[in-house]
Amino acid sequence: MFVFLVSWFASSDRKNVKYKRIVILFLLQIIISFLSLHTAGGIKILSEISAFFNWLMTQAAGGVDFVFGGLMIKSGSSVFFLSVLMPIVFISALIGILNYIKVLPFIIKWTGWILNKVTHVGELESYFAVSTAILGQPEVYLTVKEQIPKLNSKRLYTICASAMSAVSASLIASYMKMIPGKFVVVAVFLNILSALIVSCIINPYEIDENETIKIDSISEQPFFEVLGNYITDGFKLAVAVGAMLIGFVALITFLNNSFLAVIHISFTTILGYIFSPIAWLMGVSNKDIIKVGGLMATKLLTNEFVAMGDLQGMTAHLSTKANAIISSYLVSFANFGTIGIATGSIKAISQKQGTYVAKFSMKLLLGATLASILTGTIVGLYY
Repeated sequence: MFVFLVSWFASSDRKNVKYKRIVILFLLQIIISFLSLHTAGGIKILSEISAFFNWLMTQAAGGVDFVFGGLMIKSGSSVFFLSVLMPIVFISALIGILNYIKVLPFIIKWTGWILNKVTHVGELESYFAVSTAILGQPEVYLTVKEQIPKLNSKRLYTICASAMSAVSASLIASYMKMIPGKFVVVAVFLNILSALIVSCIINPYEIDENETIKIDSISEQPFFEVLGNYITDGFKLAVAVGAMLIGFVALITFLNNSFLAVIHISFTTILGYIFSPIAWLMGVSNKDIIKVGGLMATKLLTNEFVAMGDLQGMTAHLSTKANAIISSYLVSFANFGTIGIATGSIKAISQKQGTYVAKFSMKLLLGATLASILTGTIVGLYY
């Protein structure tokens, strides 16, 4: 209810909110979450998917060990950059291959088509919502680069909110090294629908049922050139994430120690108090709301990897329900840094549209955060 009320107050056109569309999207979320988390078959499927990604991480270790195997690492320990970030290179290569042989475009196109037929949120919106869960930012914007200059500000908001609410497939395996795989998989599906629900309330608009869109191919280059580009991009992504983690974790450590020295309470604890009412509304028990609220704030101010790293250290001290809620909440790109990625990506395609995105950037962050809250709340219903 909190998500719907805040979205409604932030709406640009409350009189024209399409409630039928929202109800359909919400019912889909309930069905998906119920089948995934409350049935034997769904739980088994999630376990198999998690096992598959863990297997991929094992395969990735072959390349990592070949390059970095000579490093001396303390027995029983691991290096985050090698065990969690470097496998992104291998996953990125697989995505490049699947994209080149047209498997991913086929899946995205027809999954988006089905989603549109069921929910009537628009062909472009449905396609983009699905593709963001696989390609991630900024690559996903290139698939609709011909459409972006023609979009009005409301439709532009929807696709950017979808991109910020999703995560790229290249990162899923890395997330599963830090939080339970079942929450990663469920959150990926629910976030697609959560972003559309929030966007339907914040920016309602009419959809042309007869609209057809042209999807632009990301690349028509030779196979090995494509593969090399994806591998290089994967490595750049891993290094970029590593650099951000060094900076953000050091900054949080500095703020915590500074606050402790001056007022004897850590910076993250203060943030926990600020966000604790939202955590409580999501279903977190009173004893866990400060810790969960702190993780929510950390993710918003830094990124999901920093918050997941903090969560690993407190998982044993949180209830099963709290772990389920915060784990699902963290699986998205909704943070301040991602605003810059969205704005820059759109601006590279259309200067005018990039200016629009910059103007509603805070509203965009609000929508993406509300989508994460909705996803976490739904998952918490089953614990």
